[in-house]
Amino acid sequence: MLTIGDLSRRTGVKIPTIRYYEEMGLLSHAERSEGNQRRYTKQERERLSFIRHARELGMTIEAIRELLEMSRHPDMPCSEVDRIALGQLATVKQKIERLRKLEAELERIASHRHEGAIRDCYVIQALANLNLPDDAGSDRQ
Repeated sequence: MLTIGDLSRRTGVKIPTIRYYEEMGLLSHAERSEGNQRRYTKQERERLSFIRHARELGMTIEAIRELLEMSRHPDMPCSEVDRIALGQLATVKQKIERLRKLEAELERIASHRHEGAIRDCYVIQALANLNLPDDAGSDRQ
């Protein structure tokens, strides 16, 4: 049996997050020792590691809940699990595309270096959309 501190160290999940996952129903509420300390089993450690890895992949709590529920039925077809993974992949690709657009915009405004006063600084003007040439914002959406 592991204390919450041991569980945190072994999984890399912070103690408040472990408590949050218990509250959300992703982890069962731990048994308590005579001294009222939470005690966790190997299965709970494995479940928490599963949750942590899914969160690292950006999965929502609801998606993780679905995956955990499906994992309780090992004979089910994988199609629903695949659907969740493919949905998350699409979400990640959308985020990457948005980040690429942000990168391009930041490169564009940062490339207009100016040694003058702040009032003439292109970055400040670009962020405020003030006094920019007509073509300056053409690549924005």
